[in-house]
Amino acid sequence: MANQFDVIIVGGGPAGYVCAIRCVQLGLTTAVVERDKLGGVCVNIGCIPTKALLHSAYVANVIRHDAKELGLTTGELKTDYGTAMRRSRKVSEQNSKGVEFLMKKHKITVIRGAGKLLAGKRVQVGSDVHTAGKAVVLATGSRVKGLPQIGLELNKTTVISSDEALFLEQAPGSLAIVGGGAVGSEFADIFNAFGSKVTLIEVLPRILPVEDAEASDALTKSFKKRGIVVHSGANITRATVGKDRVTLEVEVGGKAEKVEAERVLMAAGRALNTEDMGLAEAGVQLTDRGFVKVNPATLETTSPGVYSIGDVAGPPMLAHKGYREGVHVAELVAGHPPRPIDYTNVPSVTYCHPEVASVGLTEEQAKEQGLAIQVGRFPFSANGRARTSNETEGLVKIIRDTRYGEIVGAHIVGSHASEMIHELVVARTNEYTVEEVDLAIHAHPTLSEAIAEAALDSMGRVIHI
Repeated sequence: MANQFDVIIVGGGPAGYVCAIRCVQLGLTTAVVERDKLGGVCVNIGCIPTKALLHSAYVANVIRHDAKELGLTTGELKTDYGTAMRRSRKVSEQNSKGVEFLMKKHKITVIRGAGKLLAGKRVQVGSDVHTAGKAVVLATGSRVKGLPQIGLELNKTTVISSDEALFLEQAPGSLAIVGGGAVGSEFADIFNAFGSKVTLIEVLPRILPVEDAEASDALTKSFKKRGIVVHSGANITRATVGKDRVTLEVEVGGKAEKVEAERVLMAAGRALNTEDMGLAEAGVQLTDRGFVKVNPATLETTSPGVYSIGDVAGPPMLAHKGYREGVHVAELVAGHPPRPIDYTNVPSVTYCHPEVASVGLTEEQAKEQGLAIQVGRFPFSANGRARTSNETEGLVKIIRDTRYGEIVGAHIVGSHASEMIHELVVARTNEYTVEEVDLAIHAHPTLSEAIAEAALDSMGRVIHI
């Protein structure tokens, strides 16, 4: 029947569309319910457009700071955020159309509209009810949110989210960013490069609070060098939202400060898309934090035959984690027991400049767990390839277990950290030791040599410092 499928996936973002493709590869008839553009937040108003803008910011900074030394003579640098924004929209549209193509290629039925879960593995979209023979998969993602409790409700003009920031025609003269995590740090980088006076405000003791302290400190130093004001350990006690300006009263280090800005960008957390979906009525429970409650081994919810993946299934709220969960559920439903997902080995990346990437434990976490560790470091200032490109900020840091040489954590701050981290993700996946990382010959000159050197340093055998 037209309304019957083996699997129905509610949400066509990274987790959902990847799950759909894998289901079809395994012979399951599959439908995806999507109320907006395919690709979800990541493709349309998240990962992809921000990376396009970050590239523009990177080029602007190279021209501004390095052109003369590199032997390049340019006129006065003029930036145009609107032009960069329109390019980023083209990139996003291209990727979204790419997901549409994949749905057609794999003969996946796309049902347009908002899905509501009904008992018996059924999904209602409008007046139509669709039935899944094997499984319903919830992959509805998350959205931006404000902080109304301190007077910072999103109004899309002076108090904006990343959604609105991605569509501005020009960079504001001044911008306060509330939230110093990955999103806040990336937008700080972008708008600073486009001429905004940026203040980054984080309530926790340091920006990028989930990263290793050394990584956070290195990024803070870089930001301050470029004129970005960083307030960490800061509490916003009051917000006064005017027609064309916002005033924030901030307590930093026991002192009261005022931050005035044309716009405030809210980057402090996200809200989960679980409302008006009929979850409770269908027997799907939520956790105390609002995530869909799942069996961690199978990702099945408290309603048999209903699964949850991606942001709504729990942290980390990362697209690539959603990809893996999508494949995992598809294989499970198809009767192909997958390998367990190792949530301790999901890489984290912040794509500002310098980039910050990590996998595994921070040094602080390793010590809290009572592990006997040895830390190896190698600065990019001592790396030949980094010197050739004038990108010597940052370091590679590897934390190893002293007994077996196991890599318990790895952290990279620097150019192309987002690409380099995967050598260490693969190493951890295959339980390679630091000795085995060193035994893999690294081409010279490359940034990746810093990984081998950091591995050596953790054993007291570093060569180039």
